[in-house]
Amino acid sequence: MKKAVSGRTSYAPERDKAREAMDPREALDILEMRARESEDYIIRNADVGSAVFEYLAEHGAPATRQAVAANPATPARINRLLADDDAEEVRAELAAKIGRLMPGLKARESEEAIALTLATLEVLARDTAMRVRAILADEIKHLDCIPRDVALRLAQDVDELVAAPILEYSPLLSDADLMEIIAGGQVRQILSAVARRRPLGEEVSDALVQSLDVSAVAALLVNPDAKMRKETLDRIVEEAEAIESWHQPLVMRADLSARAIRRIGSFVGASLLEQLVARGDLSDATRAHLNRRLRARLEQNDGESGAESAAQIVAAARAQGTLDDGFVENAASAGSRETVTLALASLAQVPEATVRKILGQRGAKPLVALVWRAHLSMRTAFKIQTSVMKLSRLFRHSCLSRYQPVFIDVHHDAAFAVRGGAGEACLGIAALRAFLAAFDFEFLAGDAELIGA
Repeated sequence: MKKAVSGRTSYAPERDKAREAMDPREALDILEMRARESEDYIIRNADVGSAVFEYLAEHGAPATRQAVAANPATPARINRLLADDDAEEVRAELAAKIGRLMPGLKARESEEAIALTLATLEVLARDTAMRVRAILADEIKHLDCIPRDVALRLAQDVDELVAAPILEYSPLLSDADLMEIIAGGQVRQILSAVARRRPLGEEVSDALVQSLDVSAVAALLVNPDAKMRKETLDRIVEEAEAIESWHQPLVMRADLSARAIRRIGSFVGASLLEQLVARGDLSDATRAHLNRRLRARLEQNDGESGAESAAQIVAAARAQGTLDDGFVENAASAGSRETVTLALASLAQVPEATVRKILGQRGAKPLVALVWRAHLSMRTAFKIQTSVMKLSRLFRHSCLSRYQPVFIDVHHDAAFAVRGGAGEACLGIAALRAFLAAFDFEFLAGDAELIGA
């Protein structure tokens, strides 16, 4: 540290050393930041004059030009200049602002400013960047003070993000315009936007239904302000059975005829049927019809849930190795027809439909054949006969030995009356098995007859 002539301490060498140590890139960043702060200060002051705005729009950094584009006080001539800016961010900011300038424009601006603003609007509507057009469309979608050709251009845009807001909301589009767009085979998002318009005329609704676009028709059904002819609604109802996304909005329609309500009730689920029954505009006959449908649907749902549960139980038993005589007998004793059906189909390796047909018959012969094919006991067959098929409590089965025919009557108390040429004996299951083994009997599968009441 040196002493100056005046006696004061001099820090000049230290300051020089600090300047030498500053990075050039850092210095440029500081200068640019201060320049932007100065430009932002100027832009925020509306009284700076058009010359300053013009200079910044032509020579400012992108962020500065973006700020000029967002400023409501920017003159119309500068807005028109920025509509051709190379930076998409600048044009996007201008598109967001221009829509807010349109209401009341003619009352507050000169003819020249109006003409320049409309020119800016048209340039932005033709912008090559989809983002700019989409921002503009969203800003002007409700306005009726813009040129109709601008709204129509955006409505016909190839990008749905641009076209959809105008198609759904713009008051400048006629039914003829909409029908022409529908006839052009637009993508479904575009048709759905048309279907959401409020209000919507009958002719446009007809055209949407004729397009057979599932999403568009669903949006049409949800729209309470969409007018539809009875014939158009009937056509939707006829097609709706195979299209589940139409069921809920159809049920919610207030303009359904009694015929349409009955038709809808024939294919919708129980919860939607309940909504139909709760409508206040039903006749007594229609309400009674729907209630019958609802009861039948609830019974069907219970059966379906039972079938699903039975399938899971049988699958679990098979996986655990317990799908056997005891399993089927217990299921039969409990009256679980579906479980017995699936178990027999699995054990006998036959289609479920075959088992259902056998269990639905009034004869024991097919059941006996099925039980033996499944390698189950006659006790199990008896349980199925009495608890599932609800047949007689006694059936006779014939068998052959090397010596003579023997008839075995299987009773509900698991006692077996064995009758042959040597007389008759009443045996239990264990004794019967020993008897059959001792005399080498062979059951003839399917050779059985019902006896008794």
